[in-house]
Amino acid sequence: MQIIKKYFPDLTEDQIEKFAALQDLYEDWNLKVNVVSRKDIDELYLRHVLHSLGIAKVMQFQPNTNVMDVGTGGGFPGIPLAILFPETNFHLVDSIGKKIKVVNEVVEGLGLKNVKTTHGRVEEVKETYDFIVSRAVAQMETFHRWIKDKVQKKQNHELKNGILYLKGGDLTEELAKFPSATIYDLVDYYEESFFETKKVVHLPVKYKG
Repeated sequence: MQIIKKYFPDLTEDQIEKFAALQDLYEDWNLKVNVVSRKDIDELYLRHVLHSLGIAKVMQFQPNTNVMDVGTGGGFPGIPLAILFPETNFHLVDSIGKKIKVVNEVVEGLGLKNVKTTHGRVEEVKETYDFIVSRAVAQMETFHRWIKDKVQKKQNHELKNGILYLKGGDLTEELAKFPSATIYDLVDYYEESFFETKKVVHLPVKYKG
């Protein structure tokens, strides 16, 4: 938990309490439904929570922004971002029912009012969003195809509406078809070695009316 305070020193007491509650909630639920590996549970705040919050180093969501987290798994990056941005609306989507069950229980346990969930495929979602976030669920070309008609037209941020994607490794080939993509190295924001190859990719997506 200290590592979260280290990089986000301006948290409210309520945010600190919610972040602190994550360890017990995930440890408890992971015994019933394995959504986070054993090794990662021991390093939950570094590998999952702080990693998810890498998006917040690139983007400060305005109040009433609508964000969809695709393939949220156990709730990452959506749940940490929802704690950090309580006035932003998050929609967490995953096609695996047992993962959404855990997400729902964690959301309820934290008392998060700004999160809704859907068990289903992203292609079935009808709403549009300012930003689509995710943590490396597919190659960018595939992911872009899934969400290309789900981005809102109205812009409220300096960064254009579109994808904010947590990825690792060399992305040169993967992003070759996307010249408008911007890569942010998380090592520029975090000093831990875990983040040496981790990145946030911002890809503007034009509204499809």
